[in-house]
Amino acid sequence: MRALASSGFQANLDGVFPAVTCSAQASMLTGKLPTEHGIVGNGWYFRDLSEVWLWRQSNRLVQGPTVWERLRDRKPGFTCAKLFWWYNMYSSADWSVTPRPVYYADGRKSPGIYTHPPELKGRLDATLGTFPLFNFWGPMASLVSSEWIASCAEFVLKDASPDLALVYLPHLDYDLQRFGPNDSRIDTAVRDIDAVAGNLIDVARAMDYEVLVLSEYGITEVQRAVSINRALRQAGFLQVQETPQGELLDAGSSRAFAVSDHQIAHVYVQNATDIPAVRGTLESLDGVEHVLDEEGKKAMGVAHHRSGELVAISQRDRWFEYYYWLDDDRAPDFARTVDIHRKPGYDPVELFLDPRKTAIKLRIAGKILRKKLGFRTLLDVIPLDSTLVNGSHGRPADDPLDGPVLLSSAHSVKSSSLDMLSLPDIIEAICLG
Repeated sequence: MRALASSGFQANLDGVFPAVTCSAQASMLTGKLPTEHGIVGNGWYFRDLSEVWLWRQSNRLVQGPTVWERLRDRKPGFTCAKLFWWYNMYSSADWSVTPRPVYYADGRKSPGIYTHPPELKGRLDATLGTFPLFNFWGPMASLVSSEWIASCAEFVLKDASPDLALVYLPHLDYDLQRFGPNDSRIDTAVRDIDAVAGNLIDVARAMDYEVLVLSEYGITEVQRAVSINRALRQAGFLQVQETPQGELLDAGSSRAFAVSDHQIAHVYVQNATDIPAVRGTLESLDGVEHVLDEEGKKAMGVAHHRSGELVAISQRDRWFEYYYWLDDDRAPDFARTVDIHRKPGYDPVELFLDPRKTAIKLRIAGKILRKKLGFRTLLDVIPLDSTLVNGSHGRPADDPLDGPVLLSSAHSVKSSSLDMLSLPDIIEAICLG
């Protein structure tokens, strides 16, 4: 990647808020802020359902035209492949590939992908093997998933020759969150993904593609988490339901609760009269740096009806955990599993195996075997220890060196500093020559 920048150029990117995957990727492809495209985080509270949903896949949640739709208006027949970028399902891209696990009625989950057109899935499976879902997220997350995605991109480039190919390689997220950016193991992670990216760059350049390499955010070191939902519960705002599987957040009956998302948290307040008291609770909480009201949300580009009535931003060395129970014995059963859909907030602790459990990998193997034999069992191998997390993102970068970056082979858009919202214009300029 350094060689690519040396032959072309490198620029700092002025990122968007919140600096999280779904918001940043939506802004990159629409040139709009979350205020306009509506992707206010990796998930939010769906008020009409009274439920929190994270990591949805439908592109119809993104409000506004994408860069390839703009290009089609100016260049009829323009084609696009969208490979593992988020909001991938039911978009207008010509080719799409995204993770889509298979959920069986007996509780099992197996790896899978969703593709458009549908027959692309069979061809990728036959050529590359099954997508390594469990290396894409969770305690086994590793380079293996990025290698598969890069091979998928090479397959699509050679098979379909799209005018624009969008490829997401997630590898650096893993160890940067596990160990923090200052850990010596990050050098290895960077070298590993550089080799994968380098091979794909070589393939693309040999086919006369211009190449852009960019990130959604930078990851900075953190010391510990902020228990925002526990504070709201202790203040009498958050309600739970007692169930045999543990305590469940009762969002619909809570006067206020937070959807935690790395270093930001959307705080939903049911009654406007409670907003001053909720804000006071948040501002008094150790680790909270700012609390945005309506004017603050407008200034930060996140004034959309999907946002919370208040948005909390953590201090630089802190992040927001989603935990809402006061006793770990009352944690819901899914809290100790990898479950990105039932947890009402992002949980980076899913990157770790519980260090207190002996022979943990042997336990996992035994549980997986029982599942394959048709028995129900809970894969409860994730700890409830947020101190394990050492890196995070989401807040605005205090230093440009902590923010996102753009590398390019194209001299035509050379600049030392660029706005992330200008990415569609950059892509359009390159594609139109």
